[in-house]
Parts: sequence; C-alpha cells; structure tokens
Amino acid sequence: MDERWAFIDRYLKKQSQSGLLRTLKPLSAVDNGSRVQIGRKWLLNLASNDYLGLRNDPRLRAAAAKAADRWGVGSGASRLISGTTDLHERVEHELARFHSTESALTFSSGYAAGVGVISALVGRGDRIYLDRLCHACLYDGARASGAQLNRYQHNDPDHLEDLLKKDSSRRGRALVVTDTVFSMDGDRAPVADIAALCRKYSALFLADEAHAVGVLGPAGRGLAAEGGLDEKDVLVMGTLGKAFGVSGAYIAGPGKIRDYLINACRSFIYTTAPSPPLLAAIQASLGIISQSDRLRARLLQMAGRFRKTLQNLGIETLKSTTQIVPAVMGDVERALVFAENLIRQGVFAPAVRPPTVPEGTSRVRFSLTAALTDDYFEFLLSAVARALKKM
Repeated sequence: MDERWAFIDRYLKKQSQSGLLRTLKPLSAVDNGSRVQIGRKWLLNLASNDYLGLRNDPRLRAAAAKAADRWGVGSGASRLISGTTDLHERVEHELARFHSTESALTFSSGYAAGVGVISALVGRGDRIYLDRLCHACLYDGARASGAQLNRYQHNDPDHLEDLLKKDSSRRGRALVVTDTVFSMDGDRAPVADIAALCRKYSALFLADEAHAVGVLGPAGRGLAAEGGLDEKDVLVMGTLGKAFGVSGAYIAGPGKIRDYLINACRSFIYTTAPSPPLLAAIQASLGIISQSDRLRARLLQMAGRFRKTLQNLGIETLKSTTQIVPAVMGDVERALVFAENLIRQGVFAPAVRPPTVPEGTSRVRFSLTAALTDDYFEFLLSAVARALKKM
C-alpha cells in the first residue's frame, strides 16, 4: 500500500466503525415529487426539499426546454465575461419584485452564495455573529472571511445582545447571520428581534431564507417579509433548489449591494453563470409560488398532524413548527435502524448523524412536500408507526 494515501484508509475505517460513513443512494426514477425509485423499489420521498412538489412540474419543464432551444443548455462563461443573458436580468428583476427589494443577484448554488457573500461583506478586523445551528455554508463563509467568529446560543436574542454589547466599542463592521428556518430542527428564528438588535448596535443582518422562501410568509416570501422587515433591515439570501424546485440561490437587497457583490464576491465573479434552462424554470416557478397559498396551508397542516403522530408515538420532534420534522433517535445506530425500517415499509427518509447534528441527537429527518396525496400521507403515518414498532 502506498503510504501517501494511508490517511484515507484510516479515515474511512474510522467513519465506518463509528456508523458515520456516508454513501450515495442513486435514484432510478422519480414521479411527480412524492415518490422515488431506488433499485426496483418505489418509496415515498420524505428526503427531498422540494416542498411544493415543483421539480417535475410540466410548466417548469416546458419553460426549461423552450429556453434550451433558444439559448442552449449552458451559459458558456461567468457573468462578467459573456455569461449574462437577458433572461438572467429578467429573473433577477422578478426575484427583487417578489421580495420588494431594489435588486437581486443569482448564484450557482446556496453554498456559493453563503460562502461568497459573507466573505465579501466582512474581513479581517471585522466581527461576525452566527447562530450555533447555522448551516455549514454560513460557517464556511465566516471562516473564509477572516473576521472574528462569534457564536450565539440557538435562537437566543439575549445572548446575541450580550455579545454585540460587549463588542460595541470595537472598530470594524459587525455582521449577524442566521437561518430563518433551521434545516435539521425545523424551527424558526426570531427574525424581527434579531433585526431590532442589528439596528440598535449598527450591525449588518443576513438572513438565510433557504427553507422558508416559497413556504412561509406572505405569498411565500419568507420570515423577513412576515416580520415586516425591508431591505434597510435585512439582506435576504434565498435558495432556488428547495421550494422553487430547481437549483441555485440569490441575494435580494438594495441596488448598491448588488453592484458591490458583482465586483467583490469571488464565488460570483469566478464561476460559470446559471444556465438559461434553469433560469427559465425559476421564472416559471416564481409565478406558481406567488399563487400557492392553498398548497402552503395544506403542507403546514400535514406537518402539524405528522408531528403530533410522532409525539404520540413517544418520539421527540424538538421545536419544529415547519415542514421539516425531525424524529430524534439519540444515538447513531438507532437512527440508522429506524431509517432502514422505514425503507422496508416503503418510505425514504435519511438518518442524519454528527457532525451534521450535535452528538447524541442523531435523527431521521422528514421533509414533507405538498406533492403527497391524501392517500400517500395516510400511508406515511401508518408506515412510521410500523417502522417504530419493529424497533
């Protein structure tokens, strides 16, 4: 064995022995968003973030195909070289109008947006304050920025204020960052309280609406809109790969922020532009989302009933109030067994283990979707009860 690569063998062995080795599960097929085929078996899909069931919507597929006929399937270059099309500009204008902001700027992925925007807004000599349960891309952006990283207790504005007050006399910029819906717990951030603290202590505020936009707030515009915040209060980051059913991300805010990021954000400058077919699908999705109040209401109603079912079966669901419902198992092995039992019962939902979640809180994460029919939802409730009984 070549010793240069021995560290890889040691790492993989350690991960396997601890039950933390990740593997890929290739899908053989998908239907309208509620089921996936793994091998030859069809399973209810409770693993996807396609919250409104739009990934396979015929209106999105038709829009993407039409754009591919006109523009081709790729952008050819970064936005600043030759990758910007009229379609990019139109979609960004519509995203800005959706959020009632002056402007919006699209990115190739949520990770690229999180890392790039944070490291463009703050740097050495500045300070950044993140909720302890923020998404990994936000932490990676904070570390890449070189700013002093401060973590505040989860959803605790009082602790955040203690940190901001202690540092209030220091020079440099301050940036507060939070998810508005937390991807593993399914709970909501106190967005309005955080915005008030940012005004009080002259801090910038970046809210990652990845799991909220399309699902929560007026017309699906997220929790910043629900809290009555405007672009002076908060810079909104949204994803296009979840409720929108496509892929990519965006920032919505004042026009000068867009101009600044075009010039200062490395993950925007040095990456190929989102493709025209994706943009056309995003544009179609945006029109659907704005008119989907009934879908949103049904989704949240299902989530509430599902949480109650788990709780009645003795399962901890933390403080979830959204379409993301964790079933906390505690140790790694128990979470893995539950996920395998679910597959045997016809349900695909992933076991989530450290380091994605804290030690001792391994869980199966259920992402409900409006694509579930009433019959499929009833099947889900009974399948979960059977899977737990077999444990």
